[in-house]
Amino acid sequence: MSKYKCVIFDCDGVLVDSEPIGNRVLVNMANEYGADIDLNYAMKHFKGSFIDACVEQISKLTTVPLQENFIEEYRKRSYEAFKINIKPIEGVKNVLQNLNTSFCVASSGPETKIKLNLELTHLLPFFENKIFSCYAIQKWKPDPAVFLWAAKTMGFQPNECLIIEDSLSGVHAAKNGGFDVFGFTAHDYNNELKNVATKTFDSMDMLLKML
Repeated sequence: MSKYKCVIFDCDGVLVDSEPIGNRVLVNMANEYGADIDLNYAMKHFKGSFIDACVEQISKLTTVPLQENFIEEYRKRSYEAFKINIKPIEGVKNVLQNLNTSFCVASSGPETKIKLNLELTHLLPFFENKIFSCYAIQKWKPDPAVFLWAAKTMGFQPNECLIIEDSLSGVHAAKNGGFDVFGFTAHDYNNELKNVATKTFDSMDMLLKML
C-alpha cells in the first residue's frame, strides 16, 4: 500500500503535452520583435515558468519594446494552437483510471487554460472541483503555496502527499513545501531533475508501480 494519500499533478508536461505547443507560439511571437530564439531556447528557459517571467526574459532579447497586449495575444494564439494540437501525455489516462488514492492538479497556468487543455484531452472529468491555479493566489513556483493550498483543501498534510512535476521550478516548489516529488523526465532536456527530485521516471507506465 502506498504511503501517499494524495497525488498532486502538475498540468503542463505531466497531464497534457502542451509545453512544445505553447513555447512554439511564444518563440514565434518573440521573434516578431527580433528576439532570434528557437524552441530549444524556450524549452530550456521558459518551461515551467509563468508567463510574466517569460515575457520579462523576452523583453531583454528583443530589438523593440513588446506591446502591452503581448500576454493577451499569446493567450489567444496559444489557446487556438492547443485546440488543434494538444494531446494527453501518453499513458496518463491509465494512471488516473487506476490510481487508488486521492488526486488533484496544481498548475502555474490560469484556470481557464488548465480546464481548456484537460477538456480537449478528455481528462477534465477526473479533476472536477480539484483544480488549483497559481493565479488564484498570485504566488508562483518555486513558491510552494499552490501545493500547500491543494494539499490543505484535499485534506492532507504535505508528508502525506506526492507531487508529480516535470520542471525544475516545480520540483523546487514541492521540496520547499516539504513534499516528496517524482520528476517526470520524458522531456527533461537539460537533465535537471535527477539530482533534486525524490525519484524520477520517464514513462507514465512506471508511475503506478512506483506508488
